[in-house]
Amino acid sequence: MKRFNDLIEDCKQHVNEVFPWDVEDMQLANPELILVDVREPHEYDTMHVENSILAPRGVLETCCEYDFDETIPELAAGRENEILVICRSGNRSLLAARTMQLMGFQKIHSLKTGLRGWNESDLPLIDKDGKEIDPEDGDDFFASKLRAEQLDPARG
Repeated sequence: MKRFNDLIEDCKQHVNEVFPWDVEDMQLANPELILVDVREPHEYDTMHVENSILAPRGVLETCCEYDFDETIPELAAGRENEILVICRSGNRSLLAARTMQLMGFQKIHSLKTGLRGWNESDLPLIDKDGKEIDPEDGDDFFASKLRAEQLDPARG
């Protein structure tokens, strides 16, 4: 049986990871770079990278194909485009990027450290209205908030 961290490690064997501070160079080298945020809509609305598109991981596969209510034409036609997949910490983006590879996307990358690292690097984030987010608000939003019942009882 594989656990979550095992799945992440498997994906790391196949998916190129990019640090937040390298994204600007990627965009300069390829202005057509597509930024795909795979978080949930409420997370995206609260803060996201400007010009990123929302394709929640729960419906990612149908976002990437024609003939579905969730179809995002830019993705459905984008199997040859360079794509950077984004999430909160860099784990969901790895899983999503690997799935997209299996669906035929050739130039796929995952944002290592996710938006947490993006925010810690003082790179800009905006809300659903286009207002820039204060990095301290980002720190609060991206901080882990595990409850006691979510901790593994085997670790004591």
